Amino acid sequence: MPGRLGHLCHGLFQPGEAGRHAGHDRLGVGTGGLGAPLALYLAAAGVGTLGLVDFDTVDASNLQRQIIHSTATVGKLKVDSAELMLKGLNPYLNVVKHNTMLTSANALEIFKDYDVIADGTDNFQTRYLVNDACVLSGHKPNAYGSIFRFEGQASVFATKQGPCYRCLYPEPPPPGLVPSCAEGGVLGILPGLLGVIQATEVIKLILGVGEPLIGRLLLVDALGMNFRTLKLRKNPECPVCGTHPTVTKLIDYNEFCGIRGEEKPVGAGLPEIQVEELKRRLDAKEDLFVLDVREPHEYQICNIGGHLIPLNDLANRVHELDSSREIVVHCKMGGRSAKAVAFLQQSGFTKVHNLAGGITAWSDRVDPKVPKY
Repeated sequence: MPGRLGHLCHGLFQPGEAGRHAGHDRLGVGTGGLGAPLALYLAAAGVGTLGLVDFDTVDASNLQRQIIHSTATVGKLKVDSAELMLKGLNPYLNVVKHNTMLTSANALEIFKDYDVIADGTDNFQTRYLVNDACVLSGHKPNAYGSIFRFEGQASVFATKQGPCYRCLYPEPPPPGLVPSCAEGGVLGILPGLLGVIQATEVIKLILGVGEPLIGRLLLVDALGMNFRTLKLRKNPECPVCGTHPTVTKLIDYNEFCGIRGEEKPVGAGLPEIQVEELKRRLDAKEDLFVLDVREPHEYQICNIGGHLIPLNDLANRVHELDSSREIVVHCKMGGRSAKAVAFLQQSGFTKVHNLAGGITAWSDRVDPKVPKY
C-alpha cells in the first residue's frame, strides 16, 4: 500500500514516489547480530519485500545482540522468529523466508529475485560466496558489514562502478588465524551500530540518493567512537570483477578458505580437563597452574584467577611458565587455549591440559555468577 509506505518512511519518500520504490526487493543474508537491526529498520522504512536467509535456531545467548529475537522465540527457526517481529512492526511487509544455508548450489537462484543484497555473515567463506554471487548476478550491490570485538567495517561492494570484496581481500586469512566472533567476542551494541549503517546504505541504493559507500571502506572503532573512511580502488586484475575475470561460476568456498572436508574439532587429540574436574582439584588445593590466554579486556569482564598471557604473546612469554608444574589452559570457549596447549607441547611441556568449553562452560556448569560475554 503506497500510502502506508510513505507514512512509515516519515518523509523519506517524496509524494508520488512511494509506489515507484515499493517494488524494490532486498535480501538479508543472516538474521543475527547485523541482520537484526538491518531488517528492523528496513521494515520500518517500508521496503516492499524483504528476503531472509538463515538456517539457525534462536538461542538464549543470541539475545544480547540479535534484537529481532526474544525469549519467547528461543528454540524457533530464526527466519520464523524474525518474521514475527517484522510483521508486528510492519504488517504490510512481504517477508520471504529462505530457511537454508547459503551455498554455491543455491546462491544464484536465491539472489535472482532481489535488487540489493545485504551481507551480515560472520565467516569468510560465506562473505566470498556472497560477493561472487552478487557480481555474477549482474553486479547486484552488496551492502556489506562485519564486526569483531569492538570494531566494525562497512562498504558497498560488487557494483559496476566500484570494487568488490575480493578487490579488498584477494585471499582469505589462513584457517584459525582470525578467531570467530563466538571465540573472540563482540560488544553486543556494535552489531546494532553497523546494522543501522548497512540499512542506511540499502535505503540510499533503493532511492538513488546520497553517496553510498561504493569505493570506500568505513572503519568503526566503538571504544574510541571513531569513524574513518578509506578509499578503495577496483582491481583490474581481480579474478571476479576485473578486466578479464577468471571466476565465471561459484566455486567451493570452503576449499578456497582452506576448510577441507569434515574438520576435526579444535583441540581434537589434545589432553583436556572438564570444568567440574578443575573445580574439584582447585578446591582440594592441588598444585595446578591455571593459564588464561584471552585478551586483557576479556579478563576484565570475568576471570577465574588464572595467570593472564594472551595467546599472541605466549611465544614471547613462555619463560614465565614452569614446565615442571601441571598447567590447565583456558580461554572463552576452548579454541585459543587448544592452540596454546599445542604450542606448549611443541615447546617441551608435558603436563598441560586444555579446559574443555573454557570460561563459558565454567559459567554454565560451575559458577553462574561468572558473567558471559
